[in-house]
Amino acid sequence: MIIKTFLVLSIAMVMYMDGRSQTITGRPLSLQECVQTAWANNLDVQQSSLNMERAAVTWRQSKANLLPNVSGDIDHTLNQGRSIDLNSNSYVTQNNTSGNYQVSANVTLFNGLRLMNTLKSSQYAYEASKMELQTNKDQLMLNVILAYLQILTSTDLLQQSQKTAEVTQKQVERLQLMNEEGAIKPSDLSDLKGLFADNKVTIINNQNSLDAARLSLAQLMNAAFNKDLKVEPLRADQVELNYATTPDSIFTIALQQLAIIKAADLRTRSAEKAVQAAKGNLLPIIGLGAGFSTPYSSTAKDASQNKMGYYDQLKTFYRTYEGIGISIPIFNNFRFRNQVTLARIDLKNAEFTSKTKQIQLKQNIEKDYFNMIAAKNKYQALVEQVAAYAESFRAAEVRFNNGAATSVDYFIAQNNYNRANINLIIARYDYVLRTKILDYYQGKPLW
Repeated sequence: MIIKTFLVLSIAMVMYMDGRSQTITGRPLSLQECVQTAWANNLDVQQSSLNMERAAVTWRQSKANLLPNVSGDIDHTLNQGRSIDLNSNSYVTQNNTSGNYQVSANVTLFNGLRLMNTLKSSQYAYEASKMELQTNKDQLMLNVILAYLQILTSTDLLQQSQKTAEVTQKQVERLQLMNEEGAIKPSDLSDLKGLFADNKVTIINNQNSLDAARLSLAQLMNAAFNKDLKVEPLRADQVELNYATTPDSIFTIALQQLAIIKAADLRTRSAEKAVQAAKGNLLPIIGLGAGFSTPYSSTAKDASQNKMGYYDQLKTFYRTYEGIGISIPIFNNFRFRNQVTLARIDLKNAEFTSKTKQIQLKQNIEKDYFNMIAAKNKYQALVEQVAAYAESFRAAEVRFNNGAATSVDYFIAQNNYNRANINLIIARYDYVLRTKILDYYQGKPLW
């Protein structure tokens, strides 16, 4: 009875989990879900995350370098032959064991601010690595949006071609009945069958395009390909035809918002501090040191020539020291001066990179804004064209059904209407993509 109950419960649990899996798999994915999945699974993003962690460790070490160095040493030695007697501090010839215990500490008081500038340089480098991680995520997000919109485009095109095929199929069925009665020319039926076959080829092509778009999105998410993958359609309020802004205002906001610009600026600041740190090597170094040490010897004796115990020696022979020192670089094969020169070259390169990214950003914004306006104008014109061709096709269909028009007239009207619908679908998503890119420049939410 127990075994039967266990089996029933197991089967029920499997059926529940299988049903839950199918529900999750069959549910359309939102744009936000696709982007977040891609961020979590993309290897380039994970690599950038590791680079950020490495930069964080470097920054922490730069801060730790400001702290004193403290070390302890313990050594024990078996001496044979001549050695130094701890009592007389003179050489004696006899076998003995000795030991020494030492604790020392030193701290840099001044080194041309090299440590402080290195700390600031590594801090800016860490902040830059965070922005570079965000840049990689932003680029991946744009690629996901493109693939997402391609799925929506291909889905709409497939549905449009299927609707067209349904209309044509009904006409074929109607003409087959009329042909059996001898009411039409056989060529009209064959022409319409040819059109229906062409509609089915279009369906196949659009289905292949949809599968390719699904594959592209799955690969960006680093997920298994699912030919039934669905995404949520865009709402009507997500298509804003009155994009009220200018390229200059977008560029001004982008300079403050985009991670790629912030990263380049932080790399420049890091390079500036690296130059100052390199200059610090040309200045004197002032350090402070202190220590404590105590020796031990198996032959040590006190003033009465009695052998001294271990702990007595540690208390008797200890010494301490404190000192301050200065190291002045006089000549070092021009190594430090060349390091300064290389640091300045790195700074120039960082400045050029920052300036180049700003120029590219401005050019991309101007281009994308122009493309957005062109896409909007095209979309609005196609809306009117679809309405006109829809009326023309409706009239041609009525005339064809009443025998007042030839199959050629019907084909031309249908092709015009289908072409206008296809162009409208493509233009609509092209415009949405352009607005999404402009939103991205301004740091606006994309879903």
